Amino acid sequence: MKPDLSTCSISVVGFDSAWTDSPKAPGAICVIRIDGLRARLYLEPRLASFGDALEIIRGERSDTDKCLVALDQPTIVPNTSGSRPVDKVAGALISWIGGGVQPANRSKLGMFDDTAPIWRFKRDLGAIEDPDLARTASTGLFLIEVFPALALATIDRAFCRRLGAPKYNPTRRKRFREEDWQAVGSTIHQFGTLRALDQLEQWCTAHSALRSPKKADQDKVDAIICGLVGLHWLAAPRELSVMIGDLDSGYMIAPAINGVHERLTAAAILRGVPIS
Repeated sequence: MKPDLSTCSISVVGFDSAWTDSPKAPGAICVIRIDGLRARLYLEPRLASFGDALEIIRGERSDTDKCLVALDQPTIVPNTSGSRPVDKVAGALISWIGGGVQPANRSKLGMFDDTAPIWRFKRDLGAIEDPDLARTASTGLFLIEVFPALALATIDRAFCRRLGAPKYNPTRRKRFREEDWQAVGSTIHQFGTLRALDQLEQWCTAHSALRSPKKADQDKVDAIICGLVGLHWLAAPRELSVMIGDLDSGYMIAPAINGVHERLTAAAILRGVPIS
């Protein structure tokens, strides 16, 4: 049973961690607050290291009844090589639309080895990693893994077609398309509108108007996508989201506004990966 959103305050933190915690290439973070059935963009996306993120999340945890961190980075990586089962399932759709899924394994130094920043972050965060409990609990600090590229494909049908992935990474200048940059901004705004999120339109309009966006600007976009996926997971009916994988081998949470794509379903069945 979901909590009564009118009686509790909730914070959703969207965090694109950038994986390696490099001072020269930090991630980005944003905060969405839900209070009295209204959602608002409380903290606009800004650059943040793992340490910065911890400080912001701790503040949110102390100020609200429940805090959900939606993180764009694999949070459960038991495999020593190759890819997690969930990465292969997501990759079945992402590769079809013209994108890629970076394999997560413990041999990736600085990302998932025993001393990688993600494990220190999780330890210091002390959050409960149980997506279904995050939906039903009235209080607590929770963590879920999300994937912006998968979210965009499941939110907007225009991106979910053969080679239809938006080319909005400014560092790949030969592939970057200004119209895709603007289309992603429009998609974010429309997705936020579904959850009546205040203060989002102004940010999306200004961000989409950037004529020479940098990688940091894309990180901010991904942070807001993370936050919106977290908000959707908490506020929308369960059948409008999908959990691919499990808490043993790894998982991802994504919207399923248009239903679960047949490629995800087929790939999950083929590999014996849970999908719900």
